[in-house]
Parts: sequence; C-alpha cells; structure tokens
Amino acid sequence: MKLLISLFSIVFVFFQSGDLEALRNAYSKANSSNEGAKNFIELADKKNSSDPVISGYKAAAQILEAKITTDKNKRKSFVKTGATSLESLIKNNPNNAELRVIRMSVQENIPKIVGYSKKLQEDKSFIISHYSSQNKALKTYIRQFAMQSKTMTAAEKNSLR
Repeated sequence: MKLLISLFSIVFVFFQSGDLEALRNAYSKANSSNEGAKNFIELADKKNSSDPVISGYKAAAQILEAKITTDKNKRKSFVKTGATSLESLIKNNPNNAELRVIRMSVQENIPKIVGYSKKLQEDKSFIISHYSSQNKALKTYIRQFAMQSKTMTAAEKNSLR
C-alpha cells in the first residue's frame, strides 16, 4: 500500500511540475503578442489545481484577458477579478516567491492608469532577498524575468546569479 501511495505521489508531482513549466513558458511569451496572450490564457484555463502558483497564473490570465478582449465593458471586470484573486493568493501564501514574480510582472505591464502597481517595490525586495532559497528551476525563471524587468536596476539584476 505504501508503495502504491509513493508511486501515485511521484506521478502527481511529475505531472504537476510539467504543468507549471508549461505555464511558466507560456506566461513568459504572453506579453509579447496577442497570440502569445491567447495561448497562455487557453493553457491557464485548462489547468485545474489547488496549487497556489497555478492559481496565480490563472489569475494573471484573467488580467491579461483584459488586454485582448474586444468588449471594453469587460476589461475592468477581468482586471478586478484577476487582481483580487492574485492578492488573495499572496495574502494566504506570503512567502511564495513565484506568486510575487507573477504579481510584479502584472504590475509592471499593466497600464499605470489602472492603478494596480502599489506592490512593485515590496515584491522586488522580497524576490531579491529570498532568491537564494529557491529551487534551481525557479531561480532560472526569476533570473529570466529580472533581465527584462523594468523595475529592477542593473545592480539588482546582477545580484541574481
């Protein structure tokens, strides 16, 4: 019985990490074009998980949907729903660096007029101070994000090695 549970756990973790890697890759391309955004949104919509990081990407997809929707009346709703969800996830998981990366990315790329940029410095500080304690895959992802970040200085980017 223990062997069966162990095998199930290993398979679950393997597929979970594959889902996460796919979301990370799609998210990194989402802001470059409407096609990239649509691909990320579709991928995020297909994911059903209680993992807060996957839920964070789903929240980012809701916010990103405001960028590509043709219905101007829905834009505010998409942003509000996604931002509320992302804030709730971070409140419940305050030490999760990847959720902070997601929020920082959203806040860097959302138009300033929306007013969703109050936590940029907090997230930047958190990411930098907790970088060394992350796993290798997340460190690579954080480094890639930092290199294109508008908020991080050159010195801060160089500190993430």
